Amino acid sequence: MIIENAMVLAAGLGTRLRPLTDRLPKPLVPVGGRPMIDYVLDALAEAGVRNVAVNVHHHADQMETHLSQRKDLNILISDEREQLMNSGGGLAKGLKLLPPGPVLVMNADLFWVGEPKHQPSNLRRLVEFFEPERMDLAMLCVPVDQAIGHDGKKDFNLGSDHRLARYSEGDPNPVVYAGAFAMHSSFLSDAPDEPFNLNRYFDRAIAREALFGTLLQGHWITVGTPEGLREAEEFLSTLPALA
Repeated sequence: MIIENAMVLAAGLGTRLRPLTDRLPKPLVPVGGRPMIDYVLDALAEAGVRNVAVNVHHHADQMETHLSQRKDLNILISDEREQLMNSGGGLAKGLKLLPPGPVLVMNADLFWVGEPKHQPSNLRRLVEFFEPERMDLAMLCVPVDQAIGHDGKKDFNLGSDHRLARYSEGDPNPVVYAGAFAMHSSFLSDAPDEPFNLNRYFDRAIAREALFGTLLQGHWITVGTPEGLREAEEFLSTLPALA
């Protein structure tokens, strides 16, 4: 199966990355010589995605200019200049630009490098893993020791049956949400037309025992602070192909 539609959440203010984000939207902050969002868009294109909705708010004009240069994807702008919609509201609004059906959702400031060569990519494996008839969400996750720039917070426990639950101290298999998941757009069919956090729907899926996870291959990179950016740059400089 190929999922041809995707949403990239890119409208955040990036306050913890100031002063860089005083003049740049966070997704355009360069890491390893490239804007963060380009790693995300490249991964989507490689996985067979054709249409991508991207929400914009902070330095929205810069985002639109940069995105207009991509010719390999049909990029649709979900404009949040007048009201920032938070993660859930932003996704619900952006989905209205896409046809109904399965969709990949990614954060614009979380990406990965070092996928094994000659194997399906992380997103292709996620799509193959996703079974919409029994999964509300299929989430890409990463062990804490494969997370670059992360603060160590554990998000979920990954069960032996691949079901995810909120992490509690002492859980045997803690993982971090890697910023990518697959879902059917109908899962948000009752979403309000107002800002809300996507965790509301993560918890709904958990309550239904329908939040599933699969592990990322490679190294996951998050850049939330200047310190995290330095850590990411130092790590990428050790990889010849990306240096």
